[in-house]
Formats: sequence, C-alpha cells, structure tokens
Amino acid sequence: MTTHALRLTSPPDDVNRVHVFLEEIWEVSSVEPMDRFRFETALIELASNVLRHAAGGQLINCTMTIKVSNGDLAAELIDDGQAGDIELDTAMPDEFAESGRGIPLIRALVDTVDYSRCEGSNRWIIAKRLGA
Repeated sequence: MTTHALRLTSPPDDVNRVHVFLEEIWEVSSVEPMDRFRFETALIELASNVLRHAAGGQLINCTMTIKVSNGDLAAELIDDGQAGDIELDTAMPDEFAESGRGIPLIRALVDTVDYSRCEGSNRWIIAKRLGA
C-alpha cells in the first residue's frame, strides 16, 4: 500500500491542485484507467464541494490523504471549514435542479462515502474497490 498526502489552503489552492496531485499518483501506480476515472471524478467533486461550501467565503485548510493498494483506492479529506447539513442518502435531483447532484454522483462512482464532524473538523472518506 502506498500513501500520498496533500495540504491545501484555499485560497489560493483550488481543485486544480487536486488534479495535479492525482496525476502525480497515477504516474507511479498501476491503477486501471476506468478505476482512476471513477475515483478521480468522485474526489474532484468532493473537493470542489468542500472548497465551495465548507469555506463559507473564508480561508479553509484541508488535508487530503490517498491510499492505493492492490485492491482499492481510498481518500480521506479533513477540513477546518463550517459544519455542513450533510445528507448522504439523497437521491439524484431532477434534470432541472440547479444543485444537489454532488453527493449522489459521488455515491454512484465509489463504493464507500462517509462524513463525520469531530472537534471542529469535517472528515470525508471515499473508497473504491479496484476492478469493481
């Protein structure tokens, strides 16, 4: 298993830094393209939502840890942003909705999505079984 860590402070960091971080990981791992695509799309959606909503217009610090093993990919994102009113079991909204697709999309792309709030921090975990 390999572990990769990234610290973000937004602003100035944004999801482009996450894209670069993932490119660096994919260069040294043997994860199949479809698994990479699904995991990366879910993680970028999550990071984008955290930077947009948890920041509340303020500076936000995040730590992202990604673990790559033979059987799965896992990411943990911890931020010091505002607590969210998070509902993990929401359904995909209708085609005319202007928001609300993030969590359903993430859930469709990975096998595990978990959120908790502890000691002033938000903690997200997503995981995907490789080849599933």
